[in-house]
Amino acid sequence: MQTHITTTPFGRRSLSLAHVASQAVAKARPLDKAVHKWNVFRAICTAKARIGVSERALAVLDALLSFHPETALTGEDLIVFPSNQQLSLRAHGMAPATLRRHLAVLVDAGLIVRRDSPNGKRYARKDRGGEIERAFGFDLSPLVARADEFEAWAEEVRAEERALKLVRERITLCRRDIAKMIATGIAEGVPTRGRGPGPADWMEIHGLFRTIVERIPRNAIRLALEPIAEDLALLADEILTLLEAHVKTSVLSANESQTERHKQNSNPDSPIDLEPRFRESRGAGTELKTEPPRQPEGAYPLGMILDACPDIVDYARGGISNWRDFMATVAIVRPMLGISPSAWEEAQAAMGEVQAAVVVAAILQRGTAINSAGGYMRDLTRKAEAGAFSIGPMLMALIGKRKGEKKRA
Repeated sequence: MQTHITTTPFGRRSLSLAHVASQAVAKARPLDKAVHKWNVFRAICTAKARIGVSERALAVLDALLSFHPETALTGEDLIVFPSNQQLSLRAHGMAPATLRRHLAVLVDAGLIVRRDSPNGKRYARKDRGGEIERAFGFDLSPLVARADEFEAWAEEVRAEERALKLVRERITLCRRDIAKMIATGIAEGVPTRGRGPGPADWMEIHGLFRTIVERIPRNAIRLALEPIAEDLALLADEILTLLEAHVKTSVLSANESQTERHKQNSNPDSPIDLEPRFRESRGAGTELKTEPPRQPEGAYPLGMILDACPDIVDYARGGISNWRDFMATVAIVRPMLGISPSAWEEAQAAMGEVQAAVVVAAILQRGTAINSAGGYMRDLTRKAEAGAFSIGPMLMALIGKRKGEKKRA
């Protein structure tokens, strides 16, 4: 029967108040309490940031738990005593110095307690019957004593992760809705409140949208994202109100016009045809063939462009599956960015229609990093005319930036 006796660390290691507290927790735990060791371990992994341990330290704890023969942790025999060599092998070949450092982290975090022998070695002394009478090594009792605490922390972390996922989904949906509604407003010439139907008003709304989006941090927490989600939701509601008001006005105007036409055409002798005419046939067996959109000569693959500039997809009415969709979407985005028709024509003449469109997508992707999209386009046009501009490095830089952001996230 193992008797719990508080021991001080062997050698140069000093005794800290945290170690005393951990030993007190281990001593006060109920002896009849039993927990599933791998359930506790999973809870600790989930709450590792709150506990203050790293993945490498958890790998060492995993190895220590593997030396306990039972799945349930209960009773007094909770000391494991592997050598550093055995522990290193089960910790995936961890270096001795690294192993010692992470063992110290587990002790300081109150997950294990050192029970050092007089000479610092880890071993077990058995009685005449072969039962362990006294063991020196690492005591796993704190895992039993604090199991409920770890599980509560893990549940809080899981709840926070769920809330963070929900607010991210909300932001993604709002971004998509706003981008497509702005594109529709420009394409349909929808007037803003108290203003004309010119695209300049929608460009102002688009600028406000990009300003809100640029506030989204790369590694965001829920508290930082919630106000951004609220701002995007308010903007989406305002734009939707504009579109709905325009739809109602259009329907009312159409009904009035239809009523007037009905009165005018009530004469039975009216020569106006009520049935639409079919176009003249081109001959029997003639079929109208449409060629599938092809990749423009000298252009980069469309998939690569969308990988570098994914924001352009938000403005597509039905997604971008070919070059025709891409060019149509660029036609919507260009006036939003403030690129004038003259700057657009000069860019097309210098770069070609496709490369100029790719530049527009790249400018949109860079967002507020470019103060004047029209001026930037003219500058690239001059470089292209001098043979000093290529679209490839720009795309690779954007792809590299997105990969870096994914790694940091």
